[in-house]
Amino acid sequence: MTLILKAIADPKRMKIVDLLSCGSMCACDVLEHFDFTQPTLSHHMKVLEKAGIVSVSKKRQWHYYSLDEEFVKDFMSSIMQLFSDEKENCSCQKNECADKGEEKDEEIGII
Repeated sequence: MTLILKAIADPKRMKIVDLLSCGSMCACDVLEHFDFTQPTLSHHMKVLEKAGIVSVSKKRQWHYYSLDEEFVKDFMSSIMQLFSDEKENCSCQKNECADKGEEKDEEIGII
């Protein structure tokens, strides 16, 4: 998850993800939305690809990028769980987490 968050933390890469949420795009079409060079776009796309966010297919000399469907499904599920208000799924409700917290509280004199 850290690799994914680092990849989309960059505003330009976040915009690329937003563009690709509308569907597959040729690199040349993505590039029209930015004021940087093709090598810079390649760098951003490589970061997104390594994080598993985008997939690339080559048709003749053109590279087409799209959001990886499995990534979208997994990421949405992770975010929904992270911000869920269901207490039984919360990390703080698990015994090992609660026990460690109590031990730490005792160490520093809170309990």
